[in-house]
Amino acid sequence: MGKILIVLLFLSSFCFAQKPENDVIKESVEKLFTGMKNADTIMIRSVFADEAILQTITKNNEIKTEKLQNFLSSFSKLSKNDADEKIRFESINIDGDLASVFTPYEFYYKGQFSHCGANSFQLVKQNNVWKIQYLIDTRRTNCNK
Repeated sequence: MGKILIVLLFLSSFCFAQKPENDVIKESVEKLFTGMKNADTIMIRSVFADEAILQTITKNNEIKTEKLQNFLSSFSKLSKNDADEKIRFESINIDGDLASVFTPYEFYYKGQFSHCGANSFQLVKQNNVWKIQYLIDTRRTNCNK
């Protein structure tokens, strides 16, 4: 009877297994967009590493770097639901504590389509939490809608 109980306890432990790493990474990225939609700068800040780098490739093919504090400040001036970025996970690649995520998106401001593009995230696992270390995106209006 004791051996059966041990086997049952062992098998039941699989029911409480952790989420796949891909899902945990997706949740970290999705938390950014939930924070943006809710104009919640505390939530937005929580997903970034301390020394995060944010960049955009402009339509003139220049790379514009934005300070995280300026990014947060822009959302502190918005109301809930003003900014709604709809993303689609296209790829997630993981190697140990490094993850790369690619998400095409469409951005809506106050319910109106604004622009589209793609986000490329580099995340690092710090203290068992996935944080965005690097984000670069494209922004264009000539989308296939």
